[in-house]
Amino acid sequence: MANSNGDEENKNPTKSEDDFGLPDLDYRPLDKSDQGFDNATQQDSPLMEEFATEEEVEEFPRHEASNYIPEEKPKSKAPVFIALIIGLVVLTAAFLVWKYVVVPSNLKAKQEQEAKQEAKKAQEEAVRLANLRQEEERQRLAAEAVANAKPKEGTIEVLSSPTKRFYVVISSAVDADLTMDYAKKLSAKGVSSKLIPPFGKWKFNRLAIGDYDSFDAAQSQANVVKADYGNAVWVIRY
Repeated sequence: MANSNGDEENKNPTKSEDDFGLPDLDYRPLDKSDQGFDNATQQDSPLMEEFATEEEVEEFPRHEASNYIPEEKPKSKAPVFIALIIGLVVLTAAFLVWKYVVVPSNLKAKQEQEAKQEAKKAQEEAVRLANLRQEEERQRLAAEAVANAKPKEGTIEVLSSPTKRFYVVISSAVDADLTMDYAKKLSAKGVSSKLIPPFGKWKFNRLAIGDYDSFDAAQSQANVVKADYGNAVWVIRY
């Protein structure tokens, strides 16, 4: 027997080490009915819960995955209000600068420009008036010089034969002496004249102050001298 035990120990050395030299025990799993435990106690025992069957596990409610979404906190509107306030301040400042700085500056510049233009116009008007007064003074002096100057005596020419020219006649008389007296008066004023003796059927002595190549030229001059000698001025050919 000793040899056989020795042989078994030799065959299974790990078993002899685990048994520490103690004899083998015959054991079997406990039966619930043999132990006399109450089913309620077994169910409440943590040890029994560990060995619960699949059917028992199904009796416990399952917690499904929650779809809970945390509610987002409302964003603060303070930055928006701050931005609006800053914008209003900037706009107000810009308006005040425009109203009390830019507008007065532009108005002042405009007034200065208008003042310069008015001054320039006044200066130009003063120069114009000065030139006008100078011109009036010059004309006045020239008129006085003409009035004070001794006029040059005009010539008196007595025609003896026809010339086939056109004459501007200002006076006529039967008496040749009367015609000569008038010619002398004109000569004293510096006006030259020509005496035309009677010719044709007319017996009048005529006094002319100009002779021309054509009737039109003589008539034009006659229209001019009517202001000085009256409307009784006409043109004849001699």
